[in-house]
Amino acid sequence: MTNRAIRSRVLCSILCLCAVVTAAEQDVLVADFEGKDYGDWKVTGEAFGPGPARGTLPDQMKVSGFEGERLVNSYYGRDGTTGTLTSPPFLIERKHINFLIGGGWHPGKACINLLVNGEVVRTATGPNRKPGGTERLDPYTWDVGDLRGKTARIQIVDIVTGGWGHINIDQIVQSNRRKGVVSTVRDVRIEHDYIRFRVGARQGPRSSVSLVVDNELVRSHEGTNSEQAYWISWDVSKLKGKSGQLTIEELPVADGTCVIHDSVAQSDKAKGTLFVVDKLYQETYRPQFHFTAKKNWLNDPNGLVYYKGEYHMFFQHNPQGINWGNMTWGHAVSRDMLHWKQLADAIEPDELGTIFSGSAVVDWNNTSGFQAGSENVLVAFYTSAGRHAPVKRPFTQSIAYSNDRGRTWTRYEKNPVIDHIKGDNRDPKVIWHERSKKWVMALYLDGNEYALLSSPNLKEWTVESTLQLPGVRECPDIFELSVDGDPKNTKWVFWGGNGNYVIGTFDGKTFTKETKPLRSEWGKNGYAGQAWSDIPTTDGRRLQILWMNGGRFPGMPFNQQMSFPCEVTLRTFPEGIRLCRQPVREIESIHGKHQHWSGVVVQPGENPLARVSGKLFDIRSEIESGNAAVVSFEVRGVAVVYNVASETLACLGESAPLDMVQGRINLQILVDRTSIEVFANDGKIVMSFSLPLAPDNTSLEVFARDGKATLNSLDVWHLKSIWPQ
Repeated sequence: MTNRAIRSRVLCSILCLCAVVTAAEQDVLVADFEGKDYGDWKVTGEAFGPGPARGTLPDQMKVSGFEGERLVNSYYGRDGTTGTLTSPPFLIERKHINFLIGGGWHPGKACINLLVNGEVVRTATGPNRKPGGTERLDPYTWDVGDLRGKTARIQIVDIVTGGWGHINIDQIVQSNRRKGVVSTVRDVRIEHDYIRFRVGARQGPRSSVSLVVDNELVRSHEGTNSEQAYWISWDVSKLKGKSGQLTIEELPVADGTCVIHDSVAQSDKAKGTLFVVDKLYQETYRPQFHFTAKKNWLNDPNGLVYYKGEYHMFFQHNPQGINWGNMTWGHAVSRDMLHWKQLADAIEPDELGTIFSGSAVVDWNNTSGFQAGSENVLVAFYTSAGRHAPVKRPFTQSIAYSNDRGRTWTRYEKNPVIDHIKGDNRDPKVIWHERSKKWVMALYLDGNEYALLSSPNLKEWTVESTLQLPGVRECPDIFELSVDGDPKNTKWVFWGGNGNYVIGTFDGKTFTKETKPLRSEWGKNGYAGQAWSDIPTTDGRRLQILWMNGGRFPGMPFNQQMSFPCEVTLRTFPEGIRLCRQPVREIESIHGKHQHWSGVVVQPGENPLARVSGKLFDIRSEIESGNAAVVSFEVRGVAVVYNVASETLACLGESAPLDMVQGRINLQILVDRTSIEVFANDGKIVMSFSLPLAPDNTSLEVFARDGKATLNSLDVWHLKSIWPQ
């Protein structure tokens, strides 16, 4: 054979080999959804419609980020429909499966799953958890190298209704290259005291790590938008010898590196922030003087009622998971509104739906006829969320009652007591109206509209009037207060979910507004406030608590917290009567070490509190602005800033108008592990924030800028935990 022939044969072999390698590297399309129908994919339910959508569906925000002309979009019929979409079997041939994903964050309910032998081996859900999201699809990657050669199916699932109850999927491709958020699942046997990992800078909440042992989520962490990378250590010493699954979702950093994937390991030494989650109520981010559920999700306070020395607090609770869903009334009791004992869940979902928000009263005169025995009957009012019922139906209002001080509850056999009126009518708040000798219910209807109803017996209700409150939605409350403490001068307050309220008069049927909607809450997180019913006249206070909506608790087995309880009053100011909220006096029972200053001049470059450190504070100060441009407290890294020229109070990106009174303001600041609540000028302005404060930052600072200010008085109390230690 000639040299030329040999060279030709070698060249041919190289070209053939390159062709084989190239073929092996080529992406394999699973589905691009460009057809008019789903072809050989199996469809159930109505959510996915007759075929792939041409982008945006009716009443949907603009959908973007998909490829071609069509995509999977389960918004057919808006967010009230459900269904599944399942692929035919295919062989896993590459290291990764890439796709585009958008829609709501509902793990296991609005998601895309990879099935092998009928089992879910990979899953992903959309990014949107609350209003303000977008319908953009983003790249996502499953690492499936360990599954190569196996036969699989893809199932796209939408079995959830309500806000963001849909999923968008497009361009499912097998590839040897990653694209977008990377998801991997590792089998682990726990052999050391800690699992630790590094989280890259600005990876955000789309990067997360979770550990499941014995089919239970035992550890989890979501990334933050921190400017710097950081280390996390989980204490898993009590799980030694057990096996589980470690799931990592990660948005690669700028150079394409997967920081968590590359760093996660077991060790006998902790590094970075240590999360201890086995000691109940002593976990790293467990609030120490705010109520949280033992575990899982919590939101709106419900059924606040006082009876025989006990403050009852029911709350929206998901007994089955860390995120919103399966709404049930959780239950806790306290004798001082601080030290809480969580009891068994009180009211669970039934055939009428899950159990949404509501209220409770003591039926002292047994108008309902429910009393059986010597105890006065407690009656609870709640929304039966029919959209989440086994057979879907509109929202209605139902009742349950208890003859044993709230320990067990019986549903009324003729529920619902109020049929559907309008929209997603919900959140019944019931009070006794003494002048008309009737029960009154405030009920949210739809948009900015509320209804007022009356009843002689808590079972039969008549709509008396409706009320429009611009800028106000959901979770109504209605109550009467004296003005400036004068019992002969009273006004009525109608309150909505976001803390906006109106002042007026109420005759048992019609609420007559005397103000425009006014703002009570100026922070980011206060929501769904409700006042306790049946507080004894010997006390005489109007007592209220809020949900701190949207708080974050990285790595914790619980989610969301309540605010600190407040007393609500009406006071007269130059601009008129206004609602004020201040922490209840019972806080004094958890005061610890006390430090006091008076007449302290604060000037640039000086910090009178340099030697003070701690994690839990009640800070109270009267500040005379002097010639300073700014006076600021910095509490564990968070600044509370008063701008003298503009007379505004600012914290964490929010601001509120705060007028000086004779050149002075007063502040009270409550600081917990996961919250800061600011009360200014005796509660005229309230700013509620829930966020995880850095465990290693215990500093406290007060300073002035561009001039001097005077602290006429400053008191700092270190606070004790309300939980058993």
